[in-house]
Amino acid sequence: MATADDPGSPPGPLVGPEWLAGRSAAGGLVVLDASVGAHRAAERRIPGARRFDIDGVMSDHTVSLPHSMPDARRFTEEMRALGVDGGDTVVVYDAVGVYSSARAWWMLRAMGFGRVAVLDGGLPAWTAAGLPSEEVCTPQVAWKIGDFTARPHEGMVVGSDVVAAALADQGSAVLDARSRERFAGTVAEPRPGLRRGHMPGALNLPFGEIQCDGRMLPPRELRALFGSLLGERERLVVSCGSGVTACVLALGAELAGYSEVSVYDGSWSEWGRPSGFPVVTGT
Repeated sequence: MATADDPGSPPGPLVGPEWLAGRSAAGGLVVLDASVGAHRAAERRIPGARRFDIDGVMSDHTVSLPHSMPDARRFTEEMRALGVDGGDTVVVYDAVGVYSSARAWWMLRAMGFGRVAVLDGGLPAWTAAGLPSEEVCTPQVAWKIGDFTARPHEGMVVGSDVVAAALADQGSAVLDARSRERFAGTVAEPRPGLRRGHMPGALNLPFGEIQCDGRMLPPRELRALFGSLLGERERLVVSCGSGVTACVLALGAELAGYSEVSVYDGSWSEWGRPSGFPVVTGT
């Protein structure tokens, strides 16, 4: 949170275009474009934005699961290559609204970096506000190698063992960010070879339902929405297809006031494989 002694720190996990525009010329601010998939083809970007490549170097390609977290050493190297210092403020965005930017935000938090926020509404909100953009092919001023150092926080990114324990724990909940059709198993998974359905005992909250027009719902509405599903449970594990939109739920949960949240990194790309993990269909 911003303080009198730390005026450059973001006021929370979410900032608006006006906040970012007001600080865009300040030193110690790094803007990262975390767009994934087809959305990486956007022709314009926020001026000076650097590529946080979740499809590429910001995932561990030594494992067979998509979008897996890299280890601390690799993450440190890539963040330094992006010119990020430990004392910088980082704002992440994507070309959709709030989609893969939440994944970048969670990754940075999980690696011990707290001065990071998501641009609410992403590039569409930035341009709708009449703020300048530049062509992606515009040459950028070279930046120096940063001094960022990853210091992982245990428990923010978890594996299937933690998910299984949460499913068996009456005080915990597993929230699945996939669509209602994928959760129920009425449509095929987009990734070949995965089973249809969901984890027994998991709850479904499609990530788009905690947004309106690409922006996150207000905290009071988010608390009511999460509370209607979770009741008194405060410990959450969030999942999705490959660990990306689960982080939108993690962002929403934090905005709603939940503090015990973990992201299942393998998500359905791991659980949905033919295996001994139990799967059910229906709602």
